[in-house]
Amino acid sequence: MFRLCKRAVFIHEQWIVNVNLTLSPYSTSPVRLGILQNVNKKCERFLQQRFPRFSIMHHTLMKGFRLLLEDVKEVSRIKWSMWMNRTHYRDLPYREMKRLILFRRDMIKAVPLLVISLPPFAIGFVLILMCLFPRQLLFRHFWTPQQQRKFQMIDHIKRSQCQAKILDSLVLTVPRVSAWHRRNLLNLCSKVQDGKHPRVSEVHAVHQVFHTSSPLGLQCVEPRHLRLLASQLSVIVWFPSFLVRRRLATKALDLLYLDLALQRLGLRQLTEEEMRQACDLRGLNSGQLTSSQCEEWLHQWLELSTKVKEPEISLLLHSMTLLTLNYPPVTK
Repeated sequence: MFRLCKRAVFIHEQWIVNVNLTLSPYSTSPVRLGILQNVNKKCERFLQQRFPRFSIMHHTLMKGFRLLLEDVKEVSRIKWSMWMNRTHYRDLPYREMKRLILFRRDMIKAVPLLVISLPPFAIGFVLILMCLFPRQLLFRHFWTPQQQRKFQMIDHIKRSQCQAKILDSLVLTVPRVSAWHRRNLLNLCSKVQDGKHPRVSEVHAVHQVFHTSSPLGLQCVEPRHLRLLASQLSVIVWFPSFLVRRRLATKALDLLYLDLALQRLGLRQLTEEEMRQACDLRGLNSGQLTSSQCEEWLHQWLELSTKVKEPEISLLLHSMTLLTLNYPPVTK
């Protein structure tokens, strides 16, 4: 089967070479361009009829490389503009900042794969790994629509399981909190455990508990609890604690700056798809929600996030659990 696929690719390449030999590379003649398009359509039809699965893979890879190239160009433009205008990262517009964050996340997956494929004859091994483990080794540009929906659902299931453990761990940490804030934190955790959705004011009332120097601050939280927080953000948890802590701090600051940029832009400026992506990025499964519910939740999130200061970024990471577990609230 693999030899037949290689043969199909070889035929495709030979057709393109033969056509390019007969056409001038600088020609813009509609007739000649039409010939080239017809050849390309015949080749795609041949692959779809004889090798449908290979055709889907080929189409997905080509589309992925095009999207990746667009990302590289756009990120280069943004960074050049930042350098020319002496703009700080946190002052970027929402969409540009979001593109930089997603591009960095994608490159964390792509770079190790590129390094593995550098040795001679390693590309075949890498291709096999990509086919066997697409969720772990590839990213959104190289997934089919079916894979995107499937992997997104897997991520949300794992995240919800992790969030339940975070809440249990948070309850166990209550005795270490100062007596002044202990009752408020315990009431908040009990309310979420009872299946109720907390108000933003109730979450913000315990913000001092999540200060850097507090037991639930990002620099003081216990390693086990730290790794639970990392799991809901897809941070590699088997790294040493100081690396996980640094990576979590970076992600939390990115989220804080992104929220401030979104507040400047305004939720009304987002499309429905962008609104759902914003919910997914902050830990809420938007697949089962209406657009109005997504907008309402983002309003609540921004109301809290805009009050959070940089030393309290641990509160944002815990809010991904506190504000998402029981949303939408059950009406009686």
